[in-house]
Order: sequence, then structure tokens, then C-alpha cells
Amino acid sequence: MPGVSTIVVAADARWVRDLVKSACTAPGQQVIEVMRGQDVRDIVGKENPDLVILDMQIGNMGGVAVAIDLRLEGSAGRVPDTSILLLLDREADRFLAKRADADAELVKPVDPGTLRRTVDGLLAREVESTVR
Repeated sequence: MPGVSTIVVAADARWVRDLVKSACTAPGQQVIEVMRGQDVRDIVGKENPDLVILDMQIGNMGGVAVAIDLRLEGSAGRVPDTSILLLLDREADRFLAKRADADAELVKPVDPGTLRRTVDGLLAREVESTVR
């Protein structure tokens, strides 16, 4: 759909998915929920989202592993390159987010306004890079 931003949120915790949906559901945005880390790559390949939001806890394949997988698959051209936001459990996890090449990271609990501003910034970068 033209003019629609697609956001994928991957988390096994309902409250995390609900937080993202409430902060990111606006006119022109759709949120796709995923509960298993191993399903993210397929969804990214099918939906070509503008942003992927990954919780550190996603069942048996956590957010860092999913981010690394998306970066490797994207660099090989097997999935579209997309912005990644990691939702971290603690401040010390920022190191892991950097190693996973995440575009941004936030430490939970996340204020909905901060999440919204971060998402808006990442989506604006996506639009800017496709205009060039």
C-alpha cells in the first residue's frame, strides 16, 4: 500500500507487542506482530517493512540473534535491508545492540512517547534514504 509504513514487532511478551502497537498505530502505519524470532526473517522477506522492532526476549531466538541474522541475510541480498530497533532488558545490553548493528536501542521499560519519537526518527531516515 503506497504511503503506508510497515513496522514489524517481534516479542513473546504480549505487553511489549501492545506497547509498540499503541505507540506506533497511526494513520498510514501498520504493525505486524511476530511471537517467534525464527519467523522474523520470513516476514521481513514477504512484507519488506520499514522498521523491525525486536525485544531481547523472543522465545528461543532473542532480539540480538534476530538482528544479526537480518543483517547477514540483508548483506547477502536474501532479505531487504531494514532499520532495526532493539528493546533491551538493561543498560549493559547496549554493547550487544551495537555488536548486532541495530540502528537504535531503548532500555525497557520504555515510555510510549520516547518509543514514538524513536520510531518516527527511524522511519524518517528510511524515507530519506529511499528519496535519494
